[in-house]
Amino acid sequence: MRKFYFIITLLAASFGVTTTLRAQVTLSGQLRTRTEFRDGQGTPSVRDTVPAIFTSQRTRVNVGYTGYRFKVYASLQDVRVWGQDASTINRNTTDAYDGFMVHEAWAEISLLDTGSVIKNFTLKIGRQELVYDDVRLLGNLDWLQQARRHDAALLKFENKGWTLHAGAAFNQNAERKSNTAYNGVPVGYTAGTNGIGVMYKSMQFLYAAKKLSFGTVSFLAFKDDFSKFHFAATDVEKKTPIYDQGVWSRYTLGSHFTGTVLKKIALTADGFYQGGHYREGTSLDEYFLSLAALYAVTPKFSVGPGVDITSGNNGSDPTKKYQRFDPLYGTPHKFWGFMDYFYVADGFGANGLVDTYLRSRYKVKDNLSLSLDAHQFALPHAVTDESGALLSKTLGTEVDFVFNYGLTKIINIEGGYSLMSSTATMTSAKVKNVKNASDFSQWAYVMLSIRPEGILDKKTK
Repeated sequence: MRKFYFIITLLAASFGVTTTLRAQVTLSGQLRTRTEFRDGQGTPSVRDTVPAIFTSQRTRVNVGYTGYRFKVYASLQDVRVWGQDASTINRNTTDAYDGFMVHEAWAEISLLDTGSVIKNFTLKIGRQELVYDDVRLLGNLDWLQQARRHDAALLKFENKGWTLHAGAAFNQNAERKSNTAYNGVPVGYTAGTNGIGVMYKSMQFLYAAKKLSFGTVSFLAFKDDFSKFHFAATDVEKKTPIYDQGVWSRYTLGSHFTGTVLKKIALTADGFYQGGHYREGTSLDEYFLSLAALYAVTPKFSVGPGVDITSGNNGSDPTKKYQRFDPLYGTPHKFWGFMDYFYVADGFGANGLVDTYLRSRYKVKDNLSLSLDAHQFALPHAVTDESGALLSKTLGTEVDFVFNYGLTKIINIEGGYSLMSSTATMTSAKVKNVKNASDFSQWAYVMLSIRPEGILDKKTK
């Protein structure tokens, strides 16, 4: 406990907090453990494979301080699997483990005086989460224990129902005296979706949203740049890229809508296009479309259908045009099935995806809710097997059940069970590429989250 209070005191001191201004210091945290049973999670298992069971833990300490025309905030976290460390020694964090890290550390300053008519015009700079709309394309990936953050600068303007944000980042591997080449190799979990495995060299985005009487409509223009590279003539297998000056740029443009129509139908719609160049220099021509509805049958029970379509290669020359849409830096776990078969660390080829689903929500009482979702996954274009025979477009069916129980306002218990029935297309060489795969997969979890928060001292000057 003494070490814990020492860390808090040190953080407060780093913010310039004095003993007479402690009322503006807030302290919060989280201890989240998740025990998982994995039997084909992410990709079908080879038959007779022994399922995995483990418990991971995320521990966070957050400290914030608000003063005249500024805010500062830091979030420290430790992420690891139970038993990952020897019990009698300390280990040094390596690339293979998550370990202790700074999740967020940012400052936000008001660019206008508090007496100005326009109240919210600020600059937020430092390590921070980027969370927009339904986190489809930009999100904190909070399901993953280590989550996601960006080192960026963000200009924010909010007034009369309008939200206008402009953000930018420029990454380097280290302090240098010359050269700005960046190898883009992230530490730990892959940087983007679908196993992209490379962090952007730089990024810039514009976001605009307007609140309407029946919902919110937003527009996003996002550009991420990837360092150019080539392979040495002797590197026949192309395993070691040599990074060059200059970048390949990818552009993502589109709009998101969420609102209520006919009083009982919650409607969500998305439409996005990707162009420019992929991280390997290939040309892009991609799109994503989504439409979902949730009908409130009763005040406690809602149900509704939806469909997501992400483009993929359609058989044209993939060396000239890359047509697989990539959902950037969002939270795939929320959308494409809880077993994480698509757009996460385990890739599934460049074929795109059609996800037709039915979702249901039931609020048993204020602190207990249940959800049951069913997904039918398919390819937008047929593929062939190793012999050249045409395969079915259907990939499989997934069913997800989740319960969420708030024991108190601070303590939450969540758990779920999912199953996946896969087809031969799912395990084929052009999708998951698993030989002798089981056609039935399952996954279950139980998660305990404790989020204490408060003010260190209510005294003021």
